[in-house]
Amino acid sequence: MLDFNALKSVRYVVDQDGHKSAVQVDLATWSALLGYLEDLEDRATIKDKLARLKLDPATAGAIPWDEAKEAW
Repeated sequence: MLDFNALKSVRYVVDQDGHKSAVQVDLATWSALLGYLEDLEDRATIKDKLARLKLDPATAGAIPWDEAKEAW
């Protein structure tokens, strides 16, 4: 889980004119941020799939539970 307070510890890289040009974070924060983004992507995928499933299960490629259970 991403602790948003960890994002307060970012370090900015500045160019020769003193403008912020990049950000540095420690590896633990980076890993947490990636995990958070992956969770968001998974949730969006599930939301999309559920919407399609509700509209038309056959078109969405849904298969009966008994058939899916046999594959496992």
